[in-house]
Amino acid sequence: MAAPSHRHQSSLEGVFDFSTNEPLFTSDQQRAQVVGRFRRIVDYFEAAELQQPQASSSKPGDGYNRPALIRLTFEYARSQESQDRLLSAFFKALDLEMFGDSVGLSDDTVVADFRSALFGFADYLVTHFFLPLQASTNKTPQLSPIYPAADQPREGQHTQEIVETPERLSVLRGSCLVRDRHRCVITQAFDRKVLKQRLRHPPAKDDDGNPLDGRNQYGGLEVAHILPNTLTKEGDGELRKHESRKAAIAIMDMLDVGVIHLIEGNDINQPRNALILSLEMHQAFGQFEVFFEPIADEPPHSYRIDSFYPFSDRLPVTRTLFMHPSIDPPSERLLALHSAIGHILHLSGAGDYIEVLLRDMEDGFVREDGSTELGVLVNLALQIKG
Repeated sequence: MAAPSHRHQSSLEGVFDFSTNEPLFTSDQQRAQVVGRFRRIVDYFEAAELQQPQASSSKPGDGYNRPALIRLTFEYARSQESQDRLLSAFFKALDLEMFGDSVGLSDDTVVADFRSALFGFADYLVTHFFLPLQASTNKTPQLSPIYPAADQPREGQHTQEIVETPERLSVLRGSCLVRDRHRCVITQAFDRKVLKQRLRHPPAKDDDGNPLDGRNQYGGLEVAHILPNTLTKEGDGELRKHESRKAAIAIMDMLDVGVIHLIEGNDINQPRNALILSLEMHQAFGQFEVFFEPIADEPPHSYRIDSFYPFSDRLPVTRTLFMHPSIDPPSERLLALHSAIGHILHLSGAGDYIEVLLRDMEDGFVREDGSTELGVLVNLALQIKG
């Protein structure tokens, strides 16, 4: 067995190189053995976190369970291929052979030597993916909508690649307002601005021809990206130049192999990656506190929508999303990935940890006890600016 590595997280970029297309395992039995080795190591440190969270945390008191985050990322990966990519990156980060002798791992003192590498791997996932992802939420510009013409090409034809970004976002907002019938897909509140316009030409009716009266809810509505529009940089060439963004994309592709092709470049601003939400729901959805779960044996695009926090008596709720003949619905795959990310953040405590970091960054606050993650915040600022 190779000696444990104690790499610094900035040296982990290479562990997410998945350029080879060769299968990682030759049999189910071989894969089961590697998964067992993975769980043996992660379970050891997760048990230590639960028994002595203050002593085993790399930053005492931050409430972020690093072994749990790694386990949850594996469990919520969207396919076996995605899980296999995580296994590959995990063993590379620990500088440990995937197919080596497991006898040594029965010794707790041997497993304990991997602590630094394992915690560094978890922090790398947070610093280069979960943190910038959560920091990028609620950033969708709310420009005046440009409503789609009847003969507008459908998604996938890429005619919008020559349009300037503000106009493209305006088209996105207009398309989603039409598709979602000027209603929040969660609360069903009708857009207040459109209500005022329609009241000028009574009788005011909604998009289904029903009266707009006191029986309706009204409010300000926003277009919300399922995965944030700042995750990918404008233009593929520019995106590849930034190492942090390359790491974020590699990790996302590890969670759901191939998903990046749905949101890369201008595709980030396609209707399949957006919803119309109320201001309150946009904020909660953007912070990965609200998630969509598909319902079996129901009409297509039916979801149970729930939250990790009891912040609203409107949830949970069941909704079947509106369909439109020429505007694609929200992607089931992107909503599933959004839900997986939310569960990883919530169940590991990383979501609360990131929220504290972002609050410190916004307030320019440095803690007297030295717990402020200055290096992490500097790296985040560079990624957002980059």
